[in-house]
Amino acid sequence: MSSDTVLDVFDRRESEVRGYIRSFPTVFDRATGSTLIDADGREYLDFFAGAGVLNYGHNNPAFTRALVEYLERDGIIHGLDMATSAKKAFIEAFERLVLQPRGLDHKLQFTGPTGANAVEAALKVARQATGRSLVVAFTNGFHGLSLGALAATGNSRYRNAAGVGLDDVARLPYDGYLGADVDTLDLFEKMLDDPGSGLDLPAAVIVEAVQGEGGINVASAPWLRRLRGITAARGILLILDDIQAGVGRTGAFFAFEEAGIVPDIVTVSKSISGSGLPMSLVLLRPEVDVWKPGQHTGTFRGNNLAFVSARAALETYWADAAFADEVAAKSALLRAELERIAADHPGQGFVVRGRGLMYGLACDSDRTLAGRVSAEAFHRGLVIETSGAFDEVLKFLPALTITDDELTRGLAIVRESLDTVLAR
Repeated sequence: MSSDTVLDVFDRRESEVRGYIRSFPTVFDRATGSTLIDADGREYLDFFAGAGVLNYGHNNPAFTRALVEYLERDGIIHGLDMATSAKKAFIEAFERLVLQPRGLDHKLQFTGPTGANAVEAALKVARQATGRSLVVAFTNGFHGLSLGALAATGNSRYRNAAGVGLDDVARLPYDGYLGADVDTLDLFEKMLDDPGSGLDLPAAVIVEAVQGEGGINVASAPWLRRLRGITAARGILLILDDIQAGVGRTGAFFAFEEAGIVPDIVTVSKSISGSGLPMSLVLLRPEVDVWKPGQHTGTFRGNNLAFVSARAALETYWADAAFADEVAAKSALLRAELERIAADHPGQGFVVRGRGLMYGLACDSDRTLAGRVSAEAFHRGLVIETSGAFDEVLKFLPALTITDDELTRGLAIVRESLDTVLAR
């Protein structure tokens, strides 16, 4: 059956806003680990992981068992922000396995279920805590598509859909935006210290340690440390958006750990539930937690099923360093093969960048190449997306639990797809 026939009902009734269905035109039915299976029984290797939601793979049995047991005992599913045993167990596990080992004393705010909800809350509380409105964001940053988060997002394709002005955000160049030899924070510091620059003292700076949607751009540890120093010295709150790059995606639990910094606010979502269930939270230093009761609410800020699987994920994978060590070994395998692919195609000017299991193969010389390779890879049974301002980056987001054999097999499909596209 052709993809056009299979997708007829979606074309007929679903909004034109749909996106990924156009890149991966089949009806997916089942999934396990790093394998997606469509309604016709065809298997696809998954290098997409739900855009970073499924760091532990599809239908991880450790989480499925916990969820089934919770449902069978009639555990609370919806609880707003009331106290439940599922929330209590998650908070205790997060405190024990994430906060305390890293010397963090942040409080947890459970927001609505999406990453954008967490960003909105972070921006709002930062403005309340400082009494200032301006926020500094960076080129190619992506923080969500609700209006406050969109104001901090860089890509014009998304910004142009807002329909209103996007105010109170100043944009500065991210690390490497002006080339490897330029420290872009020189401009930031100069503008802050010059009363004629026109840059008011911000309430906060929001930044990703690794930009995902922006094209897999990695901020160096020295750059992040300098940014933390600049903000701390001037009473500017640092918001670290760890929504895609966190929860082990770049190696450590938090993407900012490598730099040895402590942000004032951290937004967490995507893979925090472990199972793919929607869940978001904001980590706040106690002195930043200036909310009054009920001042920021949301009907679905108490997803108890997500608390259950999130706790299971922490206890299964983060009780010691073994999982992070496994991710590091797979990261080395991924990077080595991407560098071989780049070296084998010197005329394309490929650039390999990333960390952990979050990598990009960028091609500025032909901005359509990544999309064509993605389409060919899908035809060959691999789901892999693109990113960057021009979709010029082939984006690798395999599950952190992927086997070496699956990773090697998927990379072979990428190589074959690239060779096929270039031969045309």
